[in-house]
Amino acid sequence: MKITGIETFICDAYRTNWVFVKVMTDEGLHGWGEATLETRELTVAQAVQELEPGLIGMDPMDIEKFWFHAYRDSYWRGGPVLMTAMAGVDMALWDIAGKALGVPVHRLLGGKVRDSVPCYLNGWFTPAKTAEEFAQKASVLVDSGFQGLKWDPFGDAWLTMNRKHFDMAMDCVSQVKAAVDGKLDLMIEGHGRFDVPTAFRIARQLEKHEVLWFEEPIPPDNLEGLAQLRSRIGVSLAAGERLYNRYDYRNFFRLGCADYIQPDVCHVGGISELRKIANMAEVHHIPFCPHNPNGPVAHAATLQVAAATPNFFLLETMLNDVPHRADICDEELIVQNGRTKVPDKPGLGIELDEAAIKKYPYKPHPLRHFGGDLTDIRPKQTRHYFKT
Repeated sequence: MKITGIETFICDAYRTNWVFVKVMTDEGLHGWGEATLETRELTVAQAVQELEPGLIGMDPMDIEKFWFHAYRDSYWRGGPVLMTAMAGVDMALWDIAGKALGVPVHRLLGGKVRDSVPCYLNGWFTPAKTAEEFAQKASVLVDSGFQGLKWDPFGDAWLTMNRKHFDMAMDCVSQVKAAVDGKLDLMIEGHGRFDVPTAFRIARQLEKHEVLWFEEPIPPDNLEGLAQLRSRIGVSLAAGERLYNRYDYRNFFRLGCADYIQPDVCHVGGISELRKIANMAEVHHIPFCPHNPNGPVAHAATLQVAAATPNFFLLETMLNDVPHRADICDEELIVQNGRTKVPDKPGLGIELDEAAIKKYPYKPHPLRHFGGDLTDIRPKQTRHYFKT
């Protein structure tokens, strides 16, 4: 079996555009991957196509060979664009391998450690703005079975906050905590937005609320600052979604930057590298909680890795998505008591409808984090993409 070509498909998803990668072979088998990269979708799609010449004629089962050559031969290595492009191809190759052998990808990774994956919710708050609105939305999820709720209560803050906005953010945390009445863990998202003293001030306040973690409190390019912050506070930190391979994570672990790691399968080079980073974390006894807010193929790939990874802890799961998610793929996800059942279909267990994808062409979407519309990440009409 030999690779004959690669195609990319870009699909509007309201807050971003999903970038899907299809790898074809001469035996009729194909594999799907995802290379979604917010605000850089056109760039990463082109980067995927630039990987094609090195793949033509290659055995798709030689996944490690692809990864090694693509990384080595890029010369300007690392970074979000290259690693996301490689991730899309890597996922597709694992999908082909599973289909060729008639087994799910988790079997190729050593088999399942668990049959279902515990999850926490993101996106549950949209389009809340006030503390009262966040609390109301949290209250209806108390008995959902999910382990926790994650959100960013900091509005459009950058680096610092004045007393008024600080108090508003902490009031939001306080009201959500009261609404869930100790039945759900709380995770506070920082989106890498604060300087060290502001992050310290927030973290000290969050200690009182006993949150599970404070996520990305400072910009991700300051690992030393993150380690310094962790040494001074009594709340756990989560980070790592904007580290792009095991080499970035080497210093992350050496410095002791966080209590939970959050690599993203779309941005660390795919399943191959995600699993290696998780193994590095296991050596340090650090839980693996993959970042997972993207599209259906990335979700399918992350589930397969979570199923086969001993130190996996929690999976980020979006509560709902654009209605056409159900039109573009045959995703079959079952969530029971806040745990997603691990699919056992061959490969990644998901197929995409190319004609349906083309009905939702690329639209530019600016980053929302600092524009005051951070919580508007879903259209008015949304739907669950999983069954309960």
